Amino acid sequence: MADEPPPFQSSKLSDLLKIHLNQNGTLTRFYDVVPTLPPSPTPPTNPNSNPIHALSKDIPLNPTTTTSLRLFLPHPPPPPSVKLPVVLYFHGGGFILFHASSSVFHDSCSDFASLFPAIVASVDYRLAPEHRLPAAYDDAVDAINWLRNQTIDPTKSEPWIRDHADFNNCFLMGCSAGANIAYFAGLRALDMDINPIKIKGLIMHVPYFSGVQRSESELRLINDQLLPLHKNDMMWNLSLPKGSNRDHMFCNPMVSNVIYGDKIGKLPRCFINGNDGDPLVDKQKELAKILEGHGVQVVQHFVEDGFHAIELFDKAKAMVFCENVKKFVVEAIAS
Repeated sequence: MADEPPPFQSSKLSDLLKIHLNQNGTLTRFYDVVPTLPPSPTPPTNPNSNPIHALSKDIPLNPTTTTSLRLFLPHPPPPPSVKLPVVLYFHGGGFILFHASSSVFHDSCSDFASLFPAIVASVDYRLAPEHRLPAAYDDAVDAINWLRNQTIDPTKSEPWIRDHADFNNCFLMGCSAGANIAYFAGLRALDMDINPIKIKGLIMHVPYFSGVQRSESELRLINDQLLPLHKNDMMWNLSLPKGSNRDHMFCNPMVSNVIYGDKIGKLPRCFINGNDGDPLVDKQKELAKILEGHGVQVVQHFVEDGFHAIELFDKAKAMVFCENVKKFVVEAIAS
């Protein structure tokens, strides 16, 4: 049986998708439940402040599209002789909500930076419907190119990257819609000259996929508290290219399998995490099967309890998730 959301979720989860569609096609978003947090580029000086385990700073990514990155560095940082893997991270929110500064994603990235340890660059990509897909994928490509450009001239590179990054061990990681972005960014990277950086793995936490034909888990959890079917449909309708249905390749992994074919087999090893109480779990398992069918090494963690992205709200499950991802990262680096 799926976990019941704790008291916080019981009263608030349904508020996560509070939006108003305006007549001009833009969204008014009400972030009552998930506030934004400022970066912490320096340690707190007040001895009574809560300790922080990762420093963070915001830097521009593409001035034309007004995108940015929030960088996270373990605190205290290692000496320059110790190089850290780099994780390009893409937050969730159905392509229409949230930012790198949203508290749940800021806190998650802080944990990843501290526990792996790693440098995490969380991408504040453009949101739909103002910027429909593939805009978020284009922003992911910008982030990959940004990371590669950090290797060209160390005198002009971001100091945290210059002093601590191991460019041989880079990962694309995302939660929900962000995991979808990581997947398509990984496919796009296959056609890019990214040398000398090396993408060693894709880390997909509850990847966000669907299709016109309802899956068993979508029907079983049609009135799910966090992601009921009508809200899932709404987010896809707002984010896919106009005139598309949920059998677009961005949404349905079976269709993307037809489009990309054997190229999928060139992806690096993949990590997929999911929960059986998630309406999207069938499509997540379908994606894992497609990857394995092309010979990709896939590490799967599907558990019987939980709900969509429970790890963002449940500290105990977040720690288990972090340990599983850490093991994946360590093994990928050793390979």
